[in-house]
Amino acid sequence: MHQQNPYSSRYDLERLVKHYPLLQKHIVLNPSGEETIDFLSSTAVYSLNKAMLLADFKLEDYDLPMGYLIPPVPGRLDYLLHMQDFLSEKLNSTEDTQLRGLDIGAGANGIYCILGAQHFNWKMVGIESDLNAIDIANTNIQKTKELQDKVKILHQDNKSFLFKNIIKADEKFDFLVCNPPFHNSKEEAVKGTLRKLDNLGDKTKKKKFSLNFEGQANELWCNGGEILFIKRLIKESAGFKDQIKIFSTLVAKKTSLPTIEKQLNKVKADYHIVPMALGNKKGRYVMWWFENKL
Repeated sequence: MHQQNPYSSRYDLERLVKHYPLLQKHIVLNPSGEETIDFLSSTAVYSLNKAMLLADFKLEDYDLPMGYLIPPVPGRLDYLLHMQDFLSEKLNSTEDTQLRGLDIGAGANGIYCILGAQHFNWKMVGIESDLNAIDIANTNIQKTKELQDKVKILHQDNKSFLFKNIIKADEKFDFLVCNPPFHNSKEEAVKGTLRKLDNLGDKTKKKKFSLNFEGQANELWCNGGEILFIKRLIKESAGFKDQIKIFSTLVAKKTSLPTIEKQLNKVKADYHIVPMALGNKKGRYVMWWFENKL
């Protein structure tokens, strides 16, 4: 985890409960007698992450209907911290620079836009194809005045494109982030959750479980999975290299990298891969740019 991530050690549950008292009922003791929560429970995971948003990111309130992807705040913040490092290196930006970022697939939780605005003071634009998700994200944005001034969520009504027809010809962005649908199908997502149950040491819930981070279909899986989605993103990025300085995406599967690197080479982009590890979960961030455009 990034050295500046405030969640790199154990969660201060006592402090978080003060900001969201309902978290208290989800606190349990682990085998060592230490307080934790049941990470197999979507309600407990939601309560923990809501408490973080209220306590550490100056949100007035935050609500997410059950069934939508619950944002794991520590991991999402880690991505943006690595992005900040990379932007500092490539663009000579500082912590005081108000950058302009774009999030592809902002989702109902709008988490990258919220964290970018509240933790880094960036201006953020999210793109989303699900109108219901946009309504939910905008409702949360309206609850906090600071977010109203720094975040905008736009509707992509043509699912054949990611940001084409959304970004205006005169618009400029410093960076793009993306958390793509990882799986090819619901069945693959279910298998992934069963593996997670094994990693968490729970053998009793394998026959009956709910995805502990929830998630609608377009948030967790799509035709072709992350490989196809990221290939599309890279192809489209080549047409917007004059308007977006640094592109990036989260890549869950190591096996996806050869295809992704091949596509990056095809569009003649320079790229950098940053390994990521959060608990038992391992992944990586891929960042790319077109050198003559920086």
